[in-house]
Order: sequence, then C-alpha cells, then structure tokens
Amino acid sequence: MSEFITIGEPITTFASTQPDVSMADAVDFKKIVGGAELNVAIGVSRLGHSTEYISRVGPDPLGEFVKNEITANHVGADYVTFDDYYWTAFQLKDKVTKGDPKTYNFRRNSAATHLSADIIDKVDLSDVKIAHMSGIFPAISKTAQDSFRRLFKCLNAQHIFTTFDPNLRPSLWPDQATMAKTLNELATYADVVMPGDNEGQQLIGSKDPETIADFYLKADQTKTVIVKIGAKGAYVKNKGEKGYYVDGFKAAHVVDTVGAGDGFALGFITAMLEGKSQKSAVMRGNAVGCLQVQTPGDNDGYPTQKELANFYAAQGVEETNEITSSH
Repeated sequence: MSEFITIGEPITTFASTQPDVSMADAVDFKKIVGGAELNVAIGVSRLGHSTEYISRVGPDPLGEFVKNEITANHVGADYVTFDDYYWTAFQLKDKVTKGDPKTYNFRRNSAATHLSADIIDKVDLSDVKIAHMSGIFPAISKTAQDSFRRLFKCLNAQHIFTTFDPNLRPSLWPDQATMAKTLNELATYADVVMPGDNEGQQLIGSKDPETIADFYLKADQTKTVIVKIGAKGAYVKNKGEKGYYVDGFKAAHVVDTVGAGDGFALGFITAMLEGKSQKSAVMRGNAVGCLQVQTPGDNDGYPTQKELANFYAAQGVEETNEITSSH
C-alpha cells in the first residue's frame, strides 16, 4: 500500500494551443490529464512518494487514456475502476496570454459521479500516512459525496492525518449557500484545512486570514488552518497558538494559475511525509505553487526533488529555514 491517498475525478483536458483564439474558432488542441486530486497525487509521486488514487472512468478511449496517464506518472491505480456505462469527464480549455483561461466542462453524469461508497470498504489504508481530500469530488453528485464522507470517516477512525482543500467550484453546486454549508461541514473532519483567502470570502464572508483560521479551528478534529494568500504566501494558525506568515516566492512570469493550489497542497504534504517542520512544509507549498504558475499545463510545473533543490538554491533559501514575517 502507499504513503498517500486521495479520491477524485480525473479530467481529460483538450487544451487549445492557439493563444487568444476563441474556443469556437480553435482547431488545434493538446490532450492532457488533470483534475485537482489527481494533480496532487502526481506531484506527490514526482517528489518520490508512493501514492494511491481512488476514482472511476468510463469504458471509452478517454478512460483508457486517463488510466494510462495515471500509471505513467507512477500513481497507484488499484482503485481506479472502469464503469460499464457512464463516460469519462473531459473539458475544453482556452489558451490566453493574459489572465486565466476559460474552461468548458463536460462532466455531468460522468463515471466518477457513480463511484459508490461500497468501493471505499475495499480500500486498504494500512500504510497510509496522509490523505488529501478536496471539495470538488463531493460536489459532482450525491453518490460521490456519500463515498467521500465514507472515506473521510474511515480515515479518522484509523487516525490517518488528513488535509482538506475546499477547492471551490460554484458551477457544480446547486447554489452558494449549499456549497458553503456542505464544505464548511466537511472541513470539520480534517486535521488541516487549507482555504484560499478568496475562498474564505465565499465560505464564511471574510478574506481576513486570522478570521478564516479561527472559524475552522473551532472544529474538534482540526488542529491547523493554512490560508493561502496568493503571491504573498500563506498564513498559518495552530489551535491554541498565535498565527504566523510564511512568505511566498516571486514568479519570473505567470503563464497559468491552474494547479497552483494543488501544488501548494502537495508541497505541504510531501514535506510532512519527510518529517520537515510545519514552516518548512508551508514554504515548500509556496515553492511548488510558484513553479506551477510558470507552466501552461495542470501539473507541468510540479518538481522532482532535484528541481525543487535547484529552485531553492536560486532563491537563496534552505528548506530547514523557518521563514516567517508579519504583514
């Protein structure tokens, strides 16, 4: 079994290779695999850790493509099953020279929306040290949400360290109120909650990092809240302690912000798996996020250990540093 596990929906993305051409007019595309939770698993694997991914794909060429890409990225696929009827989700993605690209999703009633809770009972968690949970998967269907809850409860019952990224996708929820209520409730199952400050505005009505942290720290299970504040870095608060900031890194050029939040999660997770300090783990999260925004794909910027070391050397920092600042 693996050190790390996550559950989610893989997305095959047809990414336009034509800058600033409307999707209606674009004709050239590159086919890539993504999906927030799979991005994290790929990044964790790339940094040298064993991973397992729980999902479901369709009996179609995209399902085969996804399964092949998962294994090519050395992510465990023991619990990636093929559905006999429902198709694999996909999306179309613009290429832009400024701002974030638009995406057009085709995922309603996909195979992953039918991943039933009985699959969770077959998952071997005996060697798992950290599990990453994302707010996207419980948004895609009631069946997926039931499976997500089952897994979360199993992880807690076995005292496995959990991280939770709200990963807001308003278009997948019936309304804003349902999204906020459900995700805030699911966050109470996690040891570490990792919202962005903009997500805090939508979920609790505040962008203030300390206000966001204090809200989620009210849960008995939650010990740490990390609020991502973009290029400025992150604000961290542990239960019963004073919060602190960990500075971000300046990107030489921003190509695409997709995958940056997932990069932060995998950076934090892998550093914790390696026994680094919490501050070092947050710093690694900031570093991986910075690397990712400088690439066009969903996970192209996620580094190997050597690439991460080179990035730190170029920045003049060491991972053992406990870098904090007051803002």
